[in-house]
Amino acid sequence: MASSPSSSSPPAMEIDSNTALDLVKKGASLLLLDVPQFTLLGIDTQIFSVGPKFKGIKMIPPGCHFLYYSSSNKEGNEFSPIVGFFLTLHPSQVVVRRWHQEDERLIKLSEDEEFRYSEAVKRLEFDSNLGPYQLDHYSEWNQLSNFLSQDILERLEPIGGEISVMQEAESLESKGPQTEMEKRLMDQLRGAKCSSIEVSKSKENKGCYYTSIPHFVRNKQVSGDELTALNLDKTNLLESILSGDYGGQEDLLLGELQFSFIAFMMGQSLEAFYQWKSIVSLLLSCTEAPLHTRTHLFSKFVKVIYHQIKNGLKKSRDHNSGGGIGTNLFLDEGWFSKDIFLYRLCKDFFPVVLESKAIDGDLLLWTRKFKKLLETTLGWEFDTNALMAEEDDEFAPVVVPLEETNF
Repeated sequence: MASSPSSSSPPAMEIDSNTALDLVKKGASLLLLDVPQFTLLGIDTQIFSVGPKFKGIKMIPPGCHFLYYSSSNKEGNEFSPIVGFFLTLHPSQVVVRRWHQEDERLIKLSEDEEFRYSEAVKRLEFDSNLGPYQLDHYSEWNQLSNFLSQDILERLEPIGGEISVMQEAESLESKGPQTEMEKRLMDQLRGAKCSSIEVSKSKENKGCYYTSIPHFVRNKQVSGDELTALNLDKTNLLESILSGDYGGQEDLLLGELQFSFIAFMMGQSLEAFYQWKSIVSLLLSCTEAPLHTRTHLFSKFVKVIYHQIKNGLKKSRDHNSGGGIGTNLFLDEGWFSKDIFLYRLCKDFFPVVLESKAIDGDLLLWTRKFKKLLETTLGWEFDTNALMAEEDDEFAPVVVPLEETNF
């Protein structure tokens, strides 16, 4: 198994033989049988190109992980859309999957087969064919997934567990792109369906069970001015969603934010992008909550999105510098261009926090770090005279007429 030819990837962590053996026995293992050569396969933030001796990955830290892959033609120069799924692994656990040639996907084995192969892995019979999980990348993954739990995965993941843009055509018909940049990038991903590699399509509806988040508030029982205020500051909408959909548990919202980002960034799911955009837009459109009612939530949120954007940009640079692989396993900088929704929302949100006379220290720290990240890596400017990136963005503040129907 050869790693993706990314010139900027850090070297693997050096460990002695006794430590390595201990990690092999206590870490989880993925036994992936019959995966064709040249298949691109990733776990968390690590990407590999499958070689002739590859049979899986060992020394995986217990916890939540995301496995994703893109099958190749025989020449290794055309690739199918990515398929991915979440896994919760326990110490010394062995998970076994076999490549189904006709469907070009990983499938589960029977309980008896899985048991026999698991015991063989524990006896180290496949050890030389298992590539080690690069532990120096684990902290990076943990920053992207620390609010995920098995309960969140069971709440959100689709029937069958697989996440793929190939399953999302019908659910995306009613969600048109909001900017020219989004349209171009979405067309790029949809274009993967024209690949010469045939991908089996299940008849099951495999959409994720994301929480419904309204783009704006409608209520005919309040005045026009009050309705406009509710859409300029979405604190009340946030409170309604937290109590009604998450039982008041803030970390469930952050877990869904991380779930959707991982499915979007690594699984290239357009449905996940829309959900990530909806949650980010909701939170960045609040002015009362970060300063008073939900300060701790916003401290955690800004830290989460800081690591998401930082990792997303890093992976884009890694891929672009590598060359030689015929598909993107991560999305390019276009998703973070100035005509995307995030710029306008950040331009409005940063003054709320940074110009406040009394503010939580953690929230102030991470907001400054996030602002600096966007300025230094993307060249964004957030001065008060900057023009709005998209005047007709669906997430822009709106004045809603009084006669709007109640939502």
